[in-house]
Amino acid sequence: MKKLLITGFEPFGGEVINPSMEAVDLLLPNINGYVLTKLCVPVIYGEAARQVIREAERIGAAVILCIGQAGGRNAITPELVGINLRNASIPDHAMYMPKDEPIEIGGDVAYFSSLPVRKMAEAIASAGIPARVSYSAGAYVCNDLLYSLLAHFNGSKTRVGFIHVPYSKEQNKEPSMELGDIVKALTVAIENIDL
Repeated sequence: MKKLLITGFEPFGGEVINPSMEAVDLLLPNINGYVLTKLCVPVIYGEAARQVIREAERIGAAVILCIGQAGGRNAITPELVGINLRNASIPDHAMYMPKDEPIEIGGDVAYFSSLPVRKMAEAIASAGIPARVSYSAGAYVCNDLLYSLLAHFNGSKTRVGFIHVPYSKEQNKEPSMELGDIVKALTVAIENIDL
């Protein structure tokens, strides 16, 4: 069995839950020939990526799939690209609030996901759950994690991707999605993770 590291984030922005980790926790332990290792990461620039890299290398992950909350989105959105930029409208949990700083000084401007993002989005939509490819993971910790992982594993056999999910109904914000539908969408994404 191949190993897949799937991550979600701790709550942030005054929320008491984060649907990314809530959904990850509910995934089956084996999907599509992958054994899942689940990890909750902090909303801290740099540190989130360090923890994921450490765990991915510890288990020998073939795939890393990170999940994050994107309040305001009404669909499951696999991310196509991570950009070399940090820009925060709220501080991270280490009280760091960068403004237009590079993630990696002298690093590539951007990296594309090494997962079949369009195929995953189309499969989720075909399962009856709103989904579309996203061309911007923002410039907060989600993008920081995606870019850092893609840079670190560039040229290796480890494939990396990121999926943003909407608020869950439990958060009483709109637009939102049933947690069960988020879990189903992530399951379908993993079922379509191989090229």
